[in-house]
Amino acid sequence: MTDSAAPVPELVSYLETLSEPHILFDRQYRILAANAAYRRQNGDGADVVGRTCYAVSHHYSVPCDQAGESCPLARSLASGGRERVLHLHHTPKGEAYVNIELSPVRDRSGEIAWFVEKMVPLEVARGLTDRHGLVGRAPRFRDMLALVARVAPSDATVLLQGESGTGKELVANAIHEASRRAERPFVAVDCSGLPETLFESELFGHERGAFTGATARKPGLVEVASGGTLFIDEVGDIPLGMQVKLLRLLETGTYRRVGATELRKADIRVVSATHRPLREMVDEGRFRQDLYYRLNTFPIEVPALRERAADIPQLASAMLARVAPARTLRLSSAVLRCLSGYAFPGNVRELRNILERASLMCDGEEIGLDHLPPELCGAGRAAPPAPGAAQTPHADGLAAMERQALQAALAEHRGNRRALALRLGVSERTLYRKLKAHGLAGRAT
Repeated sequence: MTDSAAPVPELVSYLETLSEPHILFDRQYRILAANAAYRRQNGDGADVVGRTCYAVSHHYSVPCDQAGESCPLARSLASGGRERVLHLHHTPKGEAYVNIELSPVRDRSGEIAWFVEKMVPLEVARGLTDRHGLVGRAPRFRDMLALVARVAPSDATVLLQGESGTGKELVANAIHEASRRAERPFVAVDCSGLPETLFESELFGHERGAFTGATARKPGLVEVASGGTLFIDEVGDIPLGMQVKLLRLLETGTYRRVGATELRKADIRVVSATHRPLREMVDEGRFRQDLYYRLNTFPIEVPALRERAADIPQLASAMLARVAPARTLRLSSAVLRCLSGYAFPGNVRELRNILERASLMCDGEEIGLDHLPPELCGAGRAAPPAPGAAQTPHADGLAAMERQALQAALAEHRGNRRALALRLGVSERTLYRKLKAHGLAGRAT
């Protein structure tokens, strides 16, 4: 085989019949052809022929694997077979995540000579800002997104695990939107707020007269989600006695309304989520082992915001557009530095709450430090001393003033931490940390 080997015309003609965007390139990464679907999505396609795939898709000057990416061509040469990856591509609409499926094509001698690459955008995620969907490009985020892209087309049961506030429901919705069930309902049930007495009725529905107060037949959430996705949030909070009923649904695909005798067939895809350590709960006998294995068919870890801190500026900008869609707001560079250095114990939910409050506090177009909660990054107060700098009486005085202000606020709210947190626009956890730092935690309940 030589570098000048040309693909057979029949192969190029075949690509034109395919509905998804495809390109054909050789072992030197040179694009030889782009089909009609690619041209519709990315322009006329003429300007890509003869260029390298990594220059067109990534604006790189070297192949992907030399730029820190996972290169499907290099992987295919090593494996001799088809390879799948998720890449962040430059497109006419900006940066977008794209599912790549690369297939090697052999010449008459049996050696790999060309590659056919199918590119399907993952519409539920963006690399930079977007008013909808998942936003990010940090390694932990991209690893999670690759798993979302791989499992979404199937009907496999998915278990999302991660801290509270990381956006597990948003990830579940992304799985739904990228699946064949996207046109059908996405129905969420929060098990943490569901009493045991109502669990079965809420999930499976009930017949008229099934219990006191059941004055009419009611379909359950399984029935409402028919054809679509049932998202079971905080699955670790399901009472042990009720877990067997969920297990039966997953094992048999059938259920009964409360008060009914006939079995009904469920046509749903189940995605569940929890912040609890289910494996430990199984070992302690607080969660059924058989249910755990049923739910854990395809586990995905949703990273904490501090584990993808590089995404905070883009995520904050995108989220600001969501919380104040009618305004053109921007974040000052000082605010971006402040947010990027904050640990976010409440994760993405806390970031959203901070930005929503800031948008309400801001009358202009730029959000500054004075629009952030007072305890966040020292906003509205003197900047903290640089590492190694000596503490001054002035800094000590500020700390004393803050302690006095918190004492007065506690007294005004009679030690009610929840009421004080609501007034200050912060979470109880954040307020507790501040009170603890000043030795005031014991005075609040």
